[in-house]
Amino acid sequence: MGLSKTIWTTPTEYLSREQPEDPVLFFAPMVLQTTARRFLDGFPGLVTYAVKSNPDEMVIANLAAAGIQGYDVASIWEIELIRRAAPGAAMHYHNPVRSRSEIRRAVELGVTSYSVDSQSELAKLMEIVPVGAEISVRFKMPVAGAAYDFGAKFGATEDDAVALLAQVNEAGYIASLTFHPGTQCTDPMAWDSYIRTAASIASRAGVAIARLNVGGGFPSHRLNEVAPMLEQIFELIDRVTGEAFGDARPDLVCEPGRGLVAESFSLATQVRAIRDDAHVFLNDGIYGGLAELPLIGIIDRTEVRGPDGALRQEPGRGRIVFGPTCDSVDRLPGELSLPGDMAEDDYVVFHGMGAYSTATVTRFNGFGNFQLVTVMGLKG
Repeated sequence: MGLSKTIWTTPTEYLSREQPEDPVLFFAPMVLQTTARRFLDGFPGLVTYAVKSNPDEMVIANLAAAGIQGYDVASIWEIELIRRAAPGAAMHYHNPVRSRSEIRRAVELGVTSYSVDSQSELAKLMEIVPVGAEISVRFKMPVAGAAYDFGAKFGATEDDAVALLAQVNEAGYIASLTFHPGTQCTDPMAWDSYIRTAASIASRAGVAIARLNVGGGFPSHRLNEVAPMLEQIFELIDRVTGEAFGDARPDLVCEPGRGLVAESFSLATQVRAIRDDAHVFLNDGIYGGLAELPLIGIIDRTEVRGPDGALRQEPGRGRIVFGPTCDSVDRLPGELSLPGDMAEDDYVVFHGMGAYSTATVTRFNGFGNFQLVTVMGLKG
């Protein structure tokens, strides 16, 4: 993936002048920093960035510049990245399943916060992690309002979480709780249920928890008609924590990935062919920057521009859209409304593409040769 050293004004300026034949990811650092400040100003606690959503070092650098001081890391590679790119930042190793060698390396690198969701993994942590570090018990609940359920892989039941929390506290570790309401969670009430359950777990365990990590799940803007309600979510988390815990209120932590980084990138794809005025073939698909769409649904925040940069403006109609590979599953879900005057060699620009795009690109069938271009803004 090549990085352009020139800073362009807008994606349209670049597309019309360069007319690239490979997909292009446009990055707007100021958009990222603005979103980061929205979280820092609105969330009533520590904001940590989930590195897995986009681990590019320029993303980390801009988040650090905006004031992000903590990072949710899920691997030794990510820990080493943050130690290099954001020295001194707090790191929460919240992938709850790790090998002993990974735990040892994390301790060497100064990580002092870990999550756990099982007796077997807690035993490994207690064997290696020094007493006095934070161990946060991750629990799960049925999910409503999310694109997909993180509890299918991680999280202890409520009863198991009670037992784990009591053990962590008795062993002399800083006892905390953590959860994840599910990715792209558009229903603020999901946090309500989890926070009240966290208070119940702490009460049953007889433990005054130090911190409550309310996870990621903060939504990005994927559909034109569904704008994220971040401030409402922040307010609800603050209010419900006070109601549920009272005088034993813990410090709050969140770990947004998608909600922080998505809006700062747009993906430009080129139309390779329009087959019989029915099927549209792009030069990128589900083996590239559009990998998440079959999992969590279409992004309809698109625009279509001709090679000269002119915006196609005829009324849209539903089209079946395929990626470039010789694989029949390389298809976007459902249909995408695209202008009737769209033509071969036009550019279809998807907005809100900063999360899980660069991180999951493959070179299947020889495609996936992206360009990464820095722009002042993403509109126009």
